[in-house]
Amino acid sequence: MALFESMILLSLLAVVLLRLLRRLALPYPTILAAAGTAVAALPWAPHIAMDPKLALVLFIAPVLLDAGFDMPPRTLRRFWLPTLSLAVVAVALTTAAVAWLGAAWAGMPLAAAVALGAIVAPPDAGAATAVLSRLNLPRRTVQVLTAESLLNDASALLIFGVAVRTAMSADGLARTVPMLFLAVPGGLLLGWLLGKVFVLLSRELRGTLSATLLQFAGVFGVWIVAESLHVSAILCVVSFAMTIAHVLPAETPPRDRVHAYSVWAAVVFISNVIAFLLVGLQSRSIIARLPADELRQALWFAGGVLGVCIVVRFAWVMLYTTLLRRFRRDTTLPNPTPQQGIVVAWCGMRGLVTLATALGLPDDFPQRDLIVLTAFAVTVGSLVFQGTTLAWLVRALGFARDTSLREDASKVRLKLLDAADATLDGETGEVAHRMREYYADARHEAEAGRSPVAGTQLAELKRRGLHAKRLRLLEMRHKGQIDDDVFHLLENELDWSELAVTAPDDREIVEG
Repeated sequence: MALFESMILLSLLAVVLLRLLRRLALPYPTILAAAGTAVAALPWAPHIAMDPKLALVLFIAPVLLDAGFDMPPRTLRRFWLPTLSLAVVAVALTTAAVAWLGAAWAGMPLAAAVALGAIVAPPDAGAATAVLSRLNLPRRTVQVLTAESLLNDASALLIFGVAVRTAMSADGLARTVPMLFLAVPGGLLLGWLLGKVFVLLSRELRGTLSATLLQFAGVFGVWIVAESLHVSAILCVVSFAMTIAHVLPAETPPRDRVHAYSVWAAVVFISNVIAFLLVGLQSRSIIARLPADELRQALWFAGGVLGVCIVVRFAWVMLYTTLLRRFRRDTTLPNPTPQQGIVVAWCGMRGLVTLATALGLPDDFPQRDLIVLTAFAVTVGSLVFQGTTLAWLVRALGFARDTSLREDASKVRLKLLDAADATLDGETGEVAHRMREYYADARHEAEAGRSPVAGTQLAELKRRGLHAKRLRLLEMRHKGQIDDDVFHLLENELDWSELAVTAPDDREIVEG
């Protein structure tokens, strides 16, 4: 009951803060960090413990699914160099630097220090893109940060898993490293197989609430099955997400997709709320039982780790962008400007993954209290320090307005209108004439860079045109003719347009 009451209090506090600060262009995890710290500081806040394995599957699996579903392999191939630089090299450098600090300053065993480095290494790109999407920033920069969000979590969690197994195993690396040669490909293969099974089952449950239950069972079940078979649960979930993302957009009805997106957006938000509360409560308990001198040293150490995380990312990103501009001659993608490098370097706020992996440490892990306290301090500190200054930094750098997303979407809308207009071939009469007039008006709106407003009584002809648009959009995506941000933008438009001309009975989602 205490956990439930604290969650309700934190949720209400977050609602009030989000309402008050919605115009300040702050990432919502910054508000949750403040709210979680405030609730944890209340004198009646309870002490709550969570099974480490439950924490990992409960918080990490949905994050990996969300990132993997929205990140097709071709986007990773297109931005492979900056993605590799941020998601692998930057994570590895941060892990190594923090591990050195943990061993040299706090006297941690090497495996425990590496685990701490892996916990605080991956930034929460979602916190950054929530701000950047409302600002004038080159579209490619946002795309690179989005691509980073998938692989940096996966790479950091793999390092974390190896470090934890090494620290908790008598055999150390001698047993852990050989397991990776089976766990990594095994996880990828298992995720692909389970994704194929999920697609088959989902076809039988369209338009039902059971489809949502299947999604929950699928996400968490994939992780549990992978853990039971001793393969990489992280890569299994990523492979699973990419497999279903390749098939489901073409088969999922709009009502199911709108419903599922709403449910999972709420799940990720609630996961953030619970994670900040749990880690905040554990940090309060740690602070309460530490002597004053040890607490002072722990807080200084946490501040040092935060500084290392910021400095290492900034130094590596600026070095990488400098080398790229100096030596790269590939004209297919423009080299990043110094201003873009500064923004990417500053998008290092930590979030849910850092908190969840800290909760996932075994209770008897070496120096667990110091690691959990440091993880919470780094998360809150980065969100407050970098999160509150990111919007100001972007404005100060004076980026030119990037309208490429709107322009690309308008070009695709015109092609989709051509496909829809072709469905009227051979149709005569007043209804067909009015439908052609509607398409003419929609074309005018698209040429002006605006989204045509759905809403007409010509339901049957419009549904036929929407079906043709959807087929054309899917074809362009599969052929790699459009970026996925354009695809998801127009897919959302088509979903709501189709729902607007769908009978109320057909919009209802039944139980099973």
